[in-house]
Amino acid sequence: MSSPSQILLGPEQGTFTLRTGVVGPAARTGHNLTIEFERWQATVDLDGNVPTAAVLAVNVESLQVRSGEGGITPMTPPERALARVNALKSLKVTRFGDITFRASAITATDDGYSLTGDLSICGKTRPHSVTVVVDGTQVSGESSLKQTDFGVKQYSLMMGALKVADEVTVALEATIPT
Repeated sequence: MSSPSQILLGPEQGTFTLRTGVVGPAARTGHNLTIEFERWQATVDLDGNVPTAAVLAVNVESLQVRSGEGGITPMTPPERALARVNALKSLKVTRFGDITFRASAITATDDGYSLTGDLSICGKTRPHSVTVVVDGTQVSGESSLKQTDFGVKQYSLMMGALKVADEVTVALEATIPT
């Protein structure tokens, strides 16, 4: 019988990012953002080499706008700073400091695992699933979600002619410590 163990992943092992798009009649003027969270931790409980539980906790205040693609002009550092402030406000950071995902079921797939559980953002918890690919010591996962499902109001300008798309993509890429 193998003994349980645990894998801890965080910023030292990889990145946790959020990608946004823009919509509306003035969408071509806006930037598609790549946001990185600098403080996060994934804990995976193992029985031998088999994952039995997983929890991801992300510190919302640690978000940094890394880049903005598109738009009429390149995104400047002051624009990135303003986008950060707006994102923190949209995510209600003063009331809800963390985003969490707790897997209640983990199923093996051909190249990794399917995790099903509860995702909590802005005080709202919804069922969510994500597929994680494992290639040796490399682990990656990507999932899309709708902000409005979690009570997140999309940031908008120009009376709604330009706003952040409702659907965003989160991604995790990390190296499992050996």
